[in-house]
Amino acid sequence: MNDLINGRCGWCGTEELYVRYHDEEWGQPTFDDKKLFEFLLLESAQAGLSWITILRKREQYRKAFCQFDVKKTAQMKPDDIDRLMRFDGIVKNRLKIEAAIGNARQFMKIQDEFGSFYQYILSFFPGRRPIVNNFNSLKQIPAFSPEAEAISKDMKKRGFKFFGPTICYAFLQATGFVNDHLANCRCKNSIRSNV
Repeated sequence: MNDLINGRCGWCGTEELYVRYHDEEWGQPTFDDKKLFEFLLLESAQAGLSWITILRKREQYRKAFCQFDVKKTAQMKPDDIDRLMRFDGIVKNRLKIEAAIGNARQFMKIQDEFGSFYQYILSFFPGRRPIVNNFNSLKQIPAFSPEAEAISKDMKKRGFKFFGPTICYAFLQATGFVNDHLANCRCKNSIRSNV
């Protein structure tokens, strides 16, 4: 894999959907809990699969999980799980579907405790600030970080599923808590401030 393709991080290749995701979303600070829940649900669904697979299914996930409404998702019952196992366009894995619902319930508990899920995640970062890495090569980007390990460990204790350190780190990268755009990527310096 090339480190840079057309001035972008090489992992996104040239597929339009992936390029648009890289340019417009990946690494952009995400303050909104609804968007954070969307990424939490999608990243959990991704476990063991490629991210592009989930991106292609994103709109079906939006339909399946009530436009990523955390309250409606948390209220889903066993018959909803059965319905989702027949829902075209999402990963039909019962454990992941159950995890999405359970994670929604835990997400809301964190919101009650910390005021927002955003504030909860930020509490794990030094000085409550995002991390900006300056990697020159895709090989330098780690699979996880100390922050991802700590968050994942705490979330596991709280009852979250499918959110180990690697998935957590992907979540942090996607939502701008970590900026891992390569130093020479055209998007590196266009990231909005997360203050």
